[in-house]
Amino acid sequence: MKFKFLLFLVPLTVLLSCQDEDAIREKERLKNVEKSEVLFEKINKSWNFNAFSGSEEVRSILKNWNEWNDFSRELSQKPKSSINAFRKKAIALSKKAEALNNNVPEKFNNPQVKSRISIIVSQVHSLDLYINLDKIPAEKVVGIIPNINKGMQSLEAQFQEILRKEKIPLEQGESDMIKMLDTSRAIPSSKPILPVN
Repeated sequence: MKFKFLLFLVPLTVLLSCQDEDAIREKERLKNVEKSEVLFEKINKSWNFNAFSGSEEVRSILKNWNEWNDFSRELSQKPKSSINAFRKKAIALSKKAEALNNNVPEKFNNPQVKSRISIIVSQVHSLDLYINLDKIPAEKVVGIIPNINKGMQSLEAQFQEILRKEKIPLEQGESDMIKMLDTSRAIPSSKPILPVN
């Protein structure tokens, strides 16, 4: 009799414990869905990149820079559906930002522009890194977006500065002085270089 009772009690206990585990799993799933929705709303609210608003002259130079146009287009398109859409967008932005170092227009191909591009690239890589973690640190993702906007503004200001400086006329003799400062034009030394003992 006791044996039959035990045979009945063991499956009943297993059945009840499985139902408890299912209820716990369902609660965890609902918590994760809620966290994901809150995270999506927070990132969606702050995912606003400033459009490039350079002068007509700057835009006319940049229109032939395909990498810049691809990056700007990618930056202006905001994901709408889910966190995974933001993750895919961050990956695409990272690839497009990496390509910015290619084919820079001759007028803007200088160390000041290159350094600002490097800053933007590193910030976009950081955004890509943080948003693709298993547990997304929303504060860090939200904090990087204004930094990318500042980097874009700095790059835009540098473009404007280059064009402004280009319009300043040279003073009399200034071009000769610039040529004299160019070390690549220096006369090579005729003295033989002695080996150091």
